[in-house]
Amino acid sequence: MKRTLLCGLLAVAALCLPVQAARPANLQVDGELLNASAYVEAGTTYAPLRELLESLGDWNVWWDGSAARAVSEDASLSADPDGGFLTVNGQRYPCVVDVVEGRTYVPLRLTAEALGGSVRWDPWLDGAAVTSPGAEHDAMDYYWLSRIIHAESGGEALEGQIAVGNVVLNRVSSGDFPDSIPGVIFDDENGVQFEPVSNGTVTNAPTELSLEAARRALSGENTAGDALYFFAPALSQGSWIDSSRTYRQTIGCHRFYN
Repeated sequence: MKRTLLCGLLAVAALCLPVQAARPANLQVDGELLNASAYVEAGTTYAPLRELLESLGDWNVWWDGSAARAVSEDASLSADPDGGFLTVNGQRYPCVVDVVEGRTYVPLRLTAEALGGSVRWDPWLDGAAVTSPGAEHDAMDYYWLSRIIHAESGGEALEGQIAVGNVVLNRVSSGDFPDSIPGVIFDDENGVQFEPVSNGTVTNAPTELSLEAARRALSGENTAGDALYFFAPALSQGSWIDSSRTYRQTIGCHRFYN
């Protein structure tokens, strides 16, 4: 009898448990990491509505007692948790809208794409990268390129910082390296390629100059030519590069090779 009762209680408890428990996730928009975290539940990423919209532009967001409402110069949005739908510019989308501790959460991809943006899952960020409508560069590419530039050459002049970005982009174009910016930065097939990945400084927030260098490199400005490698003689002997690669030029404290 006790065994039957226990099994019954366990079965009821199992039915009450979520299929996939929510877990926190990071969120960045156009290269800027948001302070408010998102979360992932059952394969869907949910983002805090106010912080998401404010990062996308000039939105006025408020709660009217039954739903979250928001307007910008050329768009409108409402998120109804009881009705279970999101409305963007008059188009209604059935979905889960959650309210947690007074904060409204909406499905990130659905919301961003309804507003004309795009979303990519970034495993190195352990979160999502949102590219806003009309953004000049992909958010994930811009985020990581600006950070590796800052970590490798934050003390350099703009020319030298652009050159570091050029090396990453040259590797993306080469058949000898991964074909994406974060793939190149975090490549460890033959050992970690960039020291900031090993010591963790690649996650440090970039300066405005490093952000500018990333924008210029992504827009095609090139100061490093076709270089695929660089090192700073003051910090490394660079014996392998010196003996096996062709020297091209020195910019600031870095020597560049292809």
